[in-house]
Amino acid sequence: MVRLYRSNADSIDSAEIVIYGVQDESGSHAKRKGTSRAPDVLRIASNESEFFERGGTRIPTCPMRGSFDGKRVFDAGNLKTKNDVSKAAYDVASKGRIPIMIGGDHSLTTNAIEAIARAVSSKLALLYFDAHPDFVSSSRNYYGSVLTDSSQSLDYRSSMLIGTRAAEPEELVNASKEGVQIINPLDIAELGLKKVAEIIREKTGNSSIYISIDLDCLDPSFAPGVSVPSPGGLSSTDLIYLLSRSLSGKVVGLDIVELCPDFDFTGMTAGVAARILTECIASMPTR
Repeated sequence: MVRLYRSNADSIDSAEIVIYGVQDESGSHAKRKGTSRAPDVLRIASNESEFFERGGTRIPTCPMRGSFDGKRVFDAGNLKTKNDVSKAAYDVASKGRIPIMIGGDHSLTTNAIEAIARAVSSKLALLYFDAHPDFVSSSRNYYGSVLTDSSQSLDYRSSMLIGTRAAEPEELVNASKEGVQIINPLDIAELGLKKVAEIIREKTGNSSIYISIDLDCLDPSFAPGVSVPSPGGLSSTDLIYLLSRSLSGKVVGLDIVELCPDFDFTGMTAGVAARILTECIASMPTR
């Protein structure tokens, strides 16, 4: 197994943050395949791009915001199927730890949300960074119906879709009906990042927050190696800024999904994903 060098704890019980990969893309309808290989590819990218070796010493790079000081991170390895996600996420969250899942396809998020909501005994505010709303209701149990399939575990009116730009008509109807706010890339350009960050904090309030990051929320110029690329997306810096501000809230879980290594010819997307993971961990408050 490839292990993250950022992992500095030796068990779930001794960690604050627990990372696990899920090698499953059974819920994907994408023509591009290969997200099941993403967890270890992301780990390799992190280990190769975020550490230097000099004089026999491994030296980590520092995050742009936040810090790793005092953070206890445990890499719990990989799960093979989405059926394993519910137990893993519940076990981690019920111990007061923050689970971070590396996918795999986006349908895995449904299992994680349901399990964490049970563990914390409350509905979750969802911050969903994705080119697509994944709010289809005419078809179920796949990566395009995550918000519908997770309905019993979500507080829709405290949830937001961010980076959305490739929505089906029924998804926009569903979002409007349920009160899920959508911030698309043009809104971000018009309002500015600081204002959008303020809107996110106002929307989520004191809710328990789950953050889901589909890498296709980024423009393909920053992340070409995703399952369903869509032009007109966020820059990597804009995404990291919004995540760093969002993580000041009561975050109870996070995932990074839809890295498609077979289409990531230069390794750029894996590198961006690794940086996102690093910055998210660094921005989480120390408990």
